[in-house]
Formats: sequence, C-alpha cells, structure tokens
Amino acid sequence: MQSSSITLLCVLLLLQGCEDDAVNNNIYRPDNGSALVLRSELDATLRELIRQYGLTGDPLQGVSLPDIESPLAQLGMKLFFSKALSGNKDVACATCHHPLLGGGDNLSLSIGVDAADPDRLGHKRLLTGNLITGVPRNAPTTFNSGLWKQFMFHDGRVAQVEGGITTPDRAYGQPDPRAGASLVHAQARFPVTSNHEMRGAAFDPDGTTQSCRDRLAERLGGYGNNIPPNDALSVAETGYWLDAFRQAYQQPQEPAETLITEQNIAAALAEYERSQVFVNHAWKQYVQGNLVAISEPAKQGAVLFFKERGEGGYACASCHRGDFFTDEQFRNVLMPPIGPGKGNRDPQLQQDYGRWLVTQQADDKFRFRTPSLLNVMVTAPWGHNGAYTSLDAVVKHMLNPFQAALDYDPQQLQQANIPTAQLQPNLREMLGGNTDIAGQVYNEDDVQYLMVFLETLTDPCVTSPDCLSRWIPSSDPAQQDPMGLQLNARF
Repeated sequence: MQSSSITLLCVLLLLQGCEDDAVNNNIYRPDNGSALVLRSELDATLRELIRQYGLTGDPLQGVSLPDIESPLAQLGMKLFFSKALSGNKDVACATCHHPLLGGGDNLSLSIGVDAADPDRLGHKRLLTGNLITGVPRNAPTTFNSGLWKQFMFHDGRVAQVEGGITTPDRAYGQPDPRAGASLVHAQARFPVTSNHEMRGAAFDPDGTTQSCRDRLAERLGGYGNNIPPNDALSVAETGYWLDAFRQAYQQPQEPAETLITEQNIAAALAEYERSQVFVNHAWKQYVQGNLVAISEPAKQGAVLFFKERGEGGYACASCHRGDFFTDEQFRNVLMPPIGPGKGNRDPQLQQDYGRWLVTQQADDKFRFRTPSLLNVMVTAPWGHNGAYTSLDAVVKHMLNPFQAALDYDPQQLQQANIPTAQLQPNLREMLGGNTDIAGQVYNEDDVQYLMVFLETLTDPCVTSPDCLSRWIPSSDPAQQDPMGLQLNARF
C-alpha cells in the first residue's frame, strides 16, 4: 500500500513538472500577502483580452505632461478661474469646466454669459430672465485633455493635420499658424470668442475671433487704445496680471504689450488644462498585475466590454479602445437631438449635424467624437448634448441605440429650459441616415456588470475635494486679484 502511494506521488510530481508553465501562468501572489492565489477563469480570459488589445493600463506612455506646481500651470490656473477673460467679466473658463464638477459643469448644456448669478455653478445656475441657453453642446471634461492626439471638441474642428493644427480660423485641413504648440493650446483660444460661452454680444461686436482675443489680452494688460474706459480694468488689476506673467514666464522686465498676449494666455491655459492628469485607477492596477484591484463583478463587466459580439460581449472596445478608452473617431450613435442645435440657418430647426458642419461630407452627418471613458462616473451628463443624466441610461443607449432613441424621454433632463420641441422630427431625420452602431439584445445584469467595470476607471483623486484642491486657486481674498474677478464657485 505504501509503495502504491509513493508511485502515485511520483506520477503527480512528474505531471506537475510537465505543466509548470501552465501552472505558473495561473498562480498569483498578491503584493499585500504571502499566500499564492490561483487565477480565476475571469482573470485568464481578461489576461488574453488585455494581450489582444495591447493594453498597458497607462495612457501616459510616451507622453510628457506638466505638473500643476509649475509656474506656467499656476498662471494658467489663475487665468482659468478669472472672469477677466470674458467680455462682460461674468464668466471664467472654470464656469463650465470646474474640477469639482468632473472638469465640466454638471449641466446638459452649459450656461455661459448672462447668468443670474455668475458664481453659481451646477443645476442652480440659470440665465437672467430664465431664458433658454444658446450653447448647443455639453461641456467636455478637461480631465486628461492632454492625452488627445488627433481632435478637440465634439466635432473635431480643432485637429492635428499634416503640417500643424487646423482650427475654425482656417479652412478645414489647413494648418493655422496661430494654433500653438498643442491641441489643447489651439482649443483654449476659442471659448473666449463664442458669444454664448464667454464673449457676450457687446464685446468687440464687429470684430473677428482674432480681434476678440487681442482685445481681451489688451484689456488684461492695460495697453492699447481699443478698450473703452468704462470697460477697462483697474491699474491695480493690470499690474497684478503683469507681475503674474513676469513670474511665470521668467521675464521680470518685459512690458505688458509683448508679454500679456493672446498666445501667452492660451499657452498658460493649456499648461493648466494639460496638468489635469487623472489616470491612477483600479483598472490600471489590474492590468499591471494586481488581480485583486477590482471585484469579480467588475471583471465580468470587463469581459463584456472587451469581447466581441457573438463571443459573449458587446464590443465596446471597438470604439473605446486603448488605455485612453477612445479611438478618437466620429460616429453616429443616434444620441437624442435635444437643445438649440448648431449651424442651422433657421434656429427653429434645432438640429445639430455634428462632424458634417466641419467637413461637409455627407457621411459625417450626426457623427461626434468618441469620448474617453476615463473617470466617466464623474463627467455627467453624457452625450455630446448631455441628453442622458444617468450613466445607466446612456450605457443602455449604447447597447441598443435605435431602440433607446425611439424610447427617449426628455423628462429625465435635470436642467430647465432645454429645447425639445423638435426632438421627434429631428430624430426621424437621424433615423433616415446611417448609424454606426448596430443594436443588440442585452440583459439588465450585463448593464450592471458594465457599470461596475466603468467605475474602476475612476482615479480616486477626482472624487476627493482635498486632492482636487491643487487645481483650484485659494479663496482667500488676499491672494486673489484686486478687482475680485476670480470665480469663487458656489454649488
């Protein structure tokens, strides 16, 4: 009997030796423990999917982005929160892109100029007279904006092209010599020129986008003869900004005329935006080897996310691919057409043709840029026009766009005065074209698994006011500009 037992043990050891590689590939030792753990079947499946999609967990590979503590990023933060960059001195960049609101404003459609309370953000922000917002699209998050490599804005009107960056100031595809050194620099030059966002109707009313930028720079620096006395900033205010620019650009003797320029303003704003790097999420830890970083339901959601249709998944990664979770391409996903629309000769039409407004290519009608899903839990509402106010609803829409568009109920909107009168006729026009995502049958459990997975893409910093405080200037009046034009948000 003893001899038989020894023989059996030898056979088992021999078999184990033959399968060492397979065994070792399925054994894991957590960083915080000494006991070996057998990989689950889900882990094995995900390991193969991670290999298949070439994921590293780190979208920063090969990318150099600034630190928020750099002098230029600090100047950019002051500018980003200053209402001095708006025509009526009532809007800051942070009004629509506040760190505590996920780098957005928590509104379906932004409210820029003419707010009843300029410092009120979120759902309590209303237009004077309870009017309808003229901003046609949702404010994209500024979080991780430095990771975009091809396009900015929902319609991609700022884009990397051969020879430089194209912008709306040039024919599409033609490099703009004033675009700056990065996509974010180019993008940062445009909100100040929009009447509904920051410019207002009265500031440089007959000017171009470039003259608007130049006038704002002149007003901030206190030079030139183009600013009416009743619109000028105080001497103390312009002196404050000259000191700030001299420190950031390390040019202590430079005059305002050559230092406080629209290009230097945009460069500082871009440095601040690009410093908003939030990519340290649980999924990254999992991809890099910590198999207990995410839960079993999250792993099930990840499998559903990455697997193809017909193989037990929903092929989400066919669009939301890579470690940045987007391929930066444009698609018609039948997002319900709410809001005032954009580019219509007749404003009553309230339609938004998306990418077509940029390229004039028929196939681009209703197409919008695929968003990144990093930190998606904090970037509500969702859709290029904020049509969905719950992540559950927008996930269901993406699984079956045709049915979700037909069933869309505008009553879910949490923001008052969003135009929806043309929802049905505009939707019929959209349905008459081509959608880029085929609908599929799904079950509620799968939706919940996908939601749990999406939550693992959240950097803990974006849910922590203390952590985000590095990207918000001090509320101490002694550390602010003399005229008190810093946005001190109330929510």
